[in-house]
Amino acid sequence: MTVLTSRLDTSGAEYARNRAALLAQVDALRAASAKAVGGGGETYVTRHRARGRLLARERVELLLDPDTAFLELSTLAGWGTGSATGAGIVTGIGVVSGTECVVIAHDPTVRGGTMNPWTLRKNLRALEIARVNRLPVVYLVESGGADLASQAELFIPFGRVFAELTALSAAGVPSVALVFGGATAGGAYVPAMCDHAVLVDQQAQVFLGGPPLVKMATGEDADAEQLGGAAMHARVSGLADQLAVDERDALRLGRAVVARWHWRKAGPEPRAAPRPPRYPAEEILGVVSADHRVPFDPREVLARLVDDSDLDEYKPLYGTSLVTGWATLHGYDVGVLANHRGVLFGEEAEKATEFILLANQSDTPLLFLANTTGYMVGTRYEQAGIIKDGAKMINAVANSTVPHLTVTMAASFGAGNYGMAGRALDPRFTFSWPGMRQAVMGATQLAGVLSLVARASAEARGRPFDEQADDGRRRAVEEQIDAESRAFAMSGRVYDDGVLDPRDTRDALGVALSATHSAPVTGRRGFGVFRM
Repeated sequence: MTVLTSRLDTSGAEYARNRAALLAQVDALRAASAKAVGGGGETYVTRHRARGRLLARERVELLLDPDTAFLELSTLAGWGTGSATGAGIVTGIGVVSGTECVVIAHDPTVRGGTMNPWTLRKNLRALEIARVNRLPVVYLVESGGADLASQAELFIPFGRVFAELTALSAAGVPSVALVFGGATAGGAYVPAMCDHAVLVDQQAQVFLGGPPLVKMATGEDADAEQLGGAAMHARVSGLADQLAVDERDALRLGRAVVARWHWRKAGPEPRAAPRPPRYPAEEILGVVSADHRVPFDPREVLARLVDDSDLDEYKPLYGTSLVTGWATLHGYDVGVLANHRGVLFGEEAEKATEFILLANQSDTPLLFLANTTGYMVGTRYEQAGIIKDGAKMINAVANSTVPHLTVTMAASFGAGNYGMAGRALDPRFTFSWPGMRQAVMGATQLAGVLSLVARASAEARGRPFDEQADDGRRRAVEEQIDAESRAFAMSGRVYDDGVLDPRDTRDALGVALSATHSAPVTGRRGFGVFRM
C-alpha cells in the first residue's frame, strides 16, 4: 500500500501552537485581500454605482458560468509599495461558456482604472499564463490608460501587453475585449489587439486621445461620443464587432463569443475521478511549524493534499531530506518534490535530478512543495561537489518542459529557491503560504555575514571596530530583510501568483493543473535518464 499514514497528534500542544500561529496569518491574509476587494474605497465605489455601473468583480461573476470556481491571481499586487493593494486590476482563471479562460478586469474605482507599474506587472503575468498554458483571454476594459505620474516606469514596458495579445492571436489562442467605459491611449489598443471587441453603448469611449488632448494637439473641440463612442466605433470606424445596450448585454455577448470558439484542450483529460484525501485539509494548519526555521514532515501535508492520500515514494531511503514520489491531484498525475528537513545535500540534488528526468520521460507534471534553507555549505560538502550537484538539479528544473507548479510553504532561501522551481525558473504557477520567507538567506544569517565582512575590513585597515554601531546595523538589516522576505511583500511585487490559505491549496492546484492541460503536456526529449 502506498497510502500515507498520518502521525500528526492533533491533541498536542505543538499542534495547537502551530494552528494558532497560522490562523493569525490567515486572518492577516483575509484583511489584506479585503483591501483589494474594496477597490478604491467606499467613496469611489459609491460614485461608480451611482453611475449605474457594475464593479469589476461583479462583472467577473456575471461573466463566469454559475457555480464554477474562479482562481484569482496576484490579489495582493501592489501591497506595501504605496500603491493600492490589488493594483487596480482583477486577474484570474475561470470558466466562461464551458471554456477555461484567463479573465482580466480593470477596476475603475482605483484611480479611474489607470495603470501603474504594479498593474502592468500583474497584467503581463496574467497574459503570460494565458500564453504558456494556451488559455483564451477575456478582457473587461475600463481604463484611463497609464497613470501619468509613473509613466517613466510604465511607458516602455507597457508595449509588452500588445506583444502578448498579438502572440496569442498568432498562436491561434482567441481573445475578446468587453469595453464598459473609457479606454484611453494605451488602453484603447486593447480592444484593437483582441480578436473580438464588444462595446457598451453610451458608456464605452475608446480613443487614443480624449477631447482635452485633441484640443491641445490640434485645436479641435471634439465631442467625446463622436470622437470615440461605442456607436461611432460600431457604425463608422469598425472597431466594435458588437454594440451592447448595457453592461449585462455586453457580458451576454461576450459569453456568446466564447461559446462560438468551440475551444478544445490539447492536453490529456484527468486519468481518474478525483478522490478526496483521507485526512481533512483543516489539519494542515497544525502541521506547519509556527517558526519557519523549524522543519516539518511534508508527508503530513501531502496526506491532506493528494488524491486518496496516496503517494508512491521514489527512493524513500536515499536523500531523505527531500521527499519525491508519484501521486494524483484532482485526477491529474503529478510528480511531487517536497523538502523535509530544509537543507539540500548532494544526495537530494541527485535524487531530484533523476526524478525530474523520469517525469519528463512520462509527460508527468511536477509539483514542488518548497521549504528549504538552500544547498549545504562547508568544506566537506564543497569538496564533495555540492556546487556540481546543485547545478545538475537546477539544470534539470530549467530544462524540464512538463508543467511545474510551486507552493512555497515556509522557507525558500539561496539557490534552493531555484532548485525547487522558484519564480525565476518559470513554473506555470507559483503560490505562497502566508508564513513563508524568500531571500538570499535568513535575515539573521544575512545580517551576520555583513557584520563579519565589516569586522574583517576594519581589521585589514588596522581600525577599531565599533561594536555598538555594528549591533545597530545588524538589527536594522535583520528588520529590513525580514520585512522584504515575507509572503505579502513578495506577492505585492508579483513574485508569485497569490498567497493561499493552506486549506485552499488542493483546489487551487486543481484549477491550475486543469489550466496547464489546455496546452499539450509533453516532457523534454533528446536525453535518457542518467544515473549519478
